[in-house]
Amino acid sequence: MTSAAQLAHDEETTIFARNVTKTYGSGAVAYQALRGVDFEARAGEFVMLNGPSGSGKTTLLSILGCVLTPTSGDVRLFGEPISGQPERALPRLRLAYIGFIFQGHNLIASLDVRDNVSLPMRMRGHSVRDANREAERLLVRVGLGDKLERLPRDLSGGQRQRVAIARALAGSPPIILADEPTASLDAETGASVTHLLKEMAREGGHTVVVVTHDNRIFHLADRIVHIEDGHIVDHPV
Repeated sequence: MTSAAQLAHDEETTIFARNVTKTYGSGAVAYQALRGVDFEARAGEFVMLNGPSGSGKTTLLSILGCVLTPTSGDVRLFGEPISGQPERALPRLRLAYIGFIFQGHNLIASLDVRDNVSLPMRMRGHSVRDANREAERLLVRVGLGDKLERLPRDLSGGQRQRVAIARALAGSPPIILADEPTASLDAETGASVTHLLKEMAREGGHTVVVVTHDNRIFHLADRIVHIEDGHIVDHPV
């Protein structure tokens, strides 16, 4: 049987989490969102996290994406420990490893569509020209090639989500995490976007983890992990 230490240093294990807990608040009002979660994902794998509202899916995704820190447990990305890191270290880790598709889009209101998508690449040191070229390619791929100079306020909710997806893919980060990426999309666009994420995993060797309730896309997952009450459970979706 492979040990935790071996798995944490396995070059194919990009995400490693052992006995992860997350507690919000303290004392009588403390709420334990995660209760000893074990989770792993490998390069080229497309994993979906499913479970009822309040089960801990988004909390787990946020910890894996270096948005939140766990209360306890061991979390590693490519063997690098991230649990126990100070808050000031999280932006560096996100920039190095993560493309994050937030449920609320989180676009910068004052930047046009192209600049919203190109910004992460520019922050990673790419030239403005190369970043803009990649942003335009991705925006065409998500069906927004004619919206490059629009501001987020000029777009529908579904269009803003597609911009957020393109931004997460910019620069080809090794790990792509998505929180309900198809929630505001019609069936056709949702399927197209999910196929794009699956292609990133299969062809580019990226690790893609998606939180979703959308049973229209379950068949595209390599693996579905079900969470209830802060625990990973074994029964299938």
